[in-house]
Amino acid sequence: MNPDETLLAVDGLGITFVNGNTRVEATSDIGFAIAPGERVGIVGESGCGKTITGLSLLGLLPPATTIVAGTAMFEGENLIGLPMSRMRHVRGRKISMIFQEPMSALDPVFTIGQQIGETIRTHFSATKAEARERAVAALESVGIPSPERVHDSYPHQLSGGMRQRAMIAIALVCEPRLLIADEPTTALDVTIQAQIIDLLLAQSARSGTALLFITHDLGVVAETCTRMLTMYAGEIVEDAPVDSALVRPRHPYTSGLLRSLPRLSARGAVLPSIAGRVPDLRDMPRGCRFAERCGHRRAECAQAQVLEEADGHRVRCWRQSELVLPGALTEREAAA
Repeated sequence: MNPDETLLAVDGLGITFVNGNTRVEATSDIGFAIAPGERVGIVGESGCGKTITGLSLLGLLPPATTIVAGTAMFEGENLIGLPMSRMRHVRGRKISMIFQEPMSALDPVFTIGQQIGETIRTHFSATKAEARERAVAALESVGIPSPERVHDSYPHQLSGGMRQRAMIAIALVCEPRLLIADEPTTALDVTIQAQIIDLLLAQSARSGTALLFITHDLGVVAETCTRMLTMYAGEIVEDAPVDSALVRPRHPYTSGLLRSLPRLSARGAVLPSIAGRVPDLRDMPRGCRFAERCGHRRAECAQAQVLEEADGHRVRCWRQSELVLPGALTEREAAA
């Protein structure tokens, strides 16, 4: 990606949890870039490091028990280690985050309007009346009926879908350049999920907001994103255009994830799964972290690997040039 076209450039991001004399490396050598308006999805099993990667970009990990290394350059500033006085100008204004569970993220003792208004007054000179008008408009823009009523409601008075929309309104009210969405459709029924996805895509198209989707739902990534980052055991193992990854993934783990998607054309067939378990963070293999679960492993997989370019993909696999791996779609299905 051309540096002049890069909004966020992450390089060598490593997150280590500290508990007394014990240190556990949760992520290692995370690197990716996002262009203005681009939609990137991060996928992988629970515990692979997706959410903490997003939290680290906004300095939301507890500093007393977390060490964050590497760089995350955003508009000429390194977000990693950015002083809190400066980070307050970035959060909400330039980068916003939609959290996984709105009932936990929203403050139960303040109304929705108060919480949106606080965001507005933090970043703009606005009277209470102006903040209210803008907050109501933000609620209306995310498809909330009776925005005046919701503005004066507390989180517990709203349904799950309404709370999620309210959180999106808070995240978008200052028109950030980058929106980090952490499982934004979790626990919502499929109709509401579709509405939330359409809302985020419309916002991205309207204002040029870049999206970083953190999810385990590959269907959401296929529908919303242009590029997919596959994470496994704290590392990025593949970085590829979504359309290309769906047809021909280059890493065995990405292939395993895609093959596990249910397909209407295979009724009654046994759903493929990935055998084994994710390795313990306290005892990571020195070479390929997926090797013990991989049917393609060889002796060289015990050696450390780096992400290498391969036909538009970046892949962390010694055998990526020789393997032909199945994806979620055949080339004929993709063309149709």
